[in-house]
Amino acid sequence: MPPRPRMLAAAIVAALALGAQAVPAAAADNPDGDAATTTSRGVEIPAFYTPPSELPGADGTLIRHEPLPLALSLPGIDGPLPGRATRLMYKSTDANGEPVAVTGAYIEPAARWRGDGPRPLVAVAPGTMGQGDQCAASMALEHPLRLNGQTVSVGYEDLSVYRLLLRGVAVVVTDYVGLGTTDRLHTYVNRVDGAHAVLDAVRAARSLDSASVTSESRVGLFGYSQGGGATAAAAELQPSYAPDVPLAGTYAGAPPADLTQVTKAIDGSDLAGALGWSLNGFLQTEPALRPIADRYINEAGQDALKDLSTMCVGDALFGYGGDSSTDWTKTGQSISDVIRAEPALQAFLAEQRIGSLKPAGPVRVATGTSDDLVPHGQARRLAVDWCGKGAQVTYVPVLLPGVGSGLLNHFAPLLTDQGNAISWLTDRLSGEPAGSNCWTMPVQP
Repeated sequence: MPPRPRMLAAAIVAALALGAQAVPAAAADNPDGDAATTTSRGVEIPAFYTPPSELPGADGTLIRHEPLPLALSLPGIDGPLPGRATRLMYKSTDANGEPVAVTGAYIEPAARWRGDGPRPLVAVAPGTMGQGDQCAASMALEHPLRLNGQTVSVGYEDLSVYRLLLRGVAVVVTDYVGLGTTDRLHTYVNRVDGAHAVLDAVRAARSLDSASVTSESRVGLFGYSQGGGATAAAAELQPSYAPDVPLAGTYAGAPPADLTQVTKAIDGSDLAGALGWSLNGFLQTEPALRPIADRYINEAGQDALKDLSTMCVGDALFGYGGDSSTDWTKTGQSISDVIRAEPALQAFLAEQRIGSLKPAGPVRVATGTSDDLVPHGQARRLAVDWCGKGAQVTYVPVLLPGVGSGLLNHFAPLLTDQGNAISWLTDRLSGEPAGSNCWTMPVQP
């Protein structure tokens, strides 16, 4: 396993290449008069991110919006390059059927759309950012790197956003349920919460007066890792939850489709802290699991869960990289062992499984064959499951050698395949038909 500082340094270098700004966030205006700024690990969370006491009824309804300065922006004849950004808060529905406010950002590109039809819209579902509100992807568009001695947040998802904008594609980014918004904990890798947040972001973007996209614009979904799980789930739930958001194409890279397998894989890995984010999110969604947690999690584990609840990826790499969950339990069992011993946990994770429904529209599933953090096998299984349901699937195994680091084995396919994934999605947005290689699955790695 590489030393933690080396892993984090690679991420910081990537952020610096995007134009990082290690500065604190400025407080936003208080649009509703009932919000106040909060602080997370030394970063002031603007009042914009505190939801109002009452939410609108319709999913995707805009609650508030304001201009969002992009970290990398150049003056242009027709406006800033690569586009003009707007910070959003919109209404969604969580996995328990309760109303929830979600934040994000919409970026109107300066580049002209050269494909067929009106300017399309892509909803970007970010990869793992963390669980602290300061980690939200919309904030990372303004500050790609936060490094203040208390937190390290890297806006690596900015790269995919900018690449789409340069093609003339409008982009809406979701922060997910509870990330950024200060009223609840982020429900990390929750299948329903993630899907709803993605689909409602599309609705919110289309209702912006300043947006050129309309209900006639083709819609695509783009996500890797946590984002790949969210887009995969959104493709499955779109017909029932958002029939007004037809999908031209969905990219689901390295999707955590089977959390039972993913939980086991991340335990003791470079990103072992993600196990804590998962547990925190499970307990946020299903409080009935709390007695089980109290029965097994020891004081060190409770402290770790509390600590991780305000951490970003960089913090978790430094603080918990390589740690084992056996140190968090009273019995010395791993969290995977606890799951096997508790039917209620097994049932909860079974409900999170992606692949039980046929996705809407063509989907592209990509997975690194050496990915042992979000295991390759369970991502491939998602493609097989979807093919079995008659879905239009393009399966892409990214052939890269393993390098001994789970984080690098997981992150390398993101960069290697990103250009091809964007090209595939752009073709769908232009109206080009997608093929399917389901028939090749028996011989695919």
